Amino acid sequence: MRDIRRTVRYKRDKWTNRMAIMGITLVVVCLAIVISTKGQGLAQSDRGYQMEEEQLQAQLEEEKERAEELEEYRIYVKTKQYAEEVAKEKLGLVNPDEILLKPEE
Repeated sequence: MRDIRRTVRYKRDKWTNRMAIMGITLVVVCLAIVISTKGQGLAQSDRGYQMEEEQLQAQLEEEKERAEELEEYRIYVKTKQYAEEVAKEKLGLVNPDEILLKPEE
């Protein structure tokens, strides 16, 4: 009778061990699937962020070039040549030593 009890207990313990191993395996597989899915999502968002970063870098370069152009224009506006050009174009003024030729009608 003791042998039967030992055999039953042994079978029950063996079955319990198998169920525990299967449960642990199932949990590990589920974790692997979740981690893989989240990893793919992170990789995709990383690609999006890299594209956005490249666009922002290009925009930054454009703005730097524009700032340089504006600085050059600011310096040019302070020159005498600019003042003369504006006076000629907008006000129609001429230098005292210039001769204007008007077309005959």
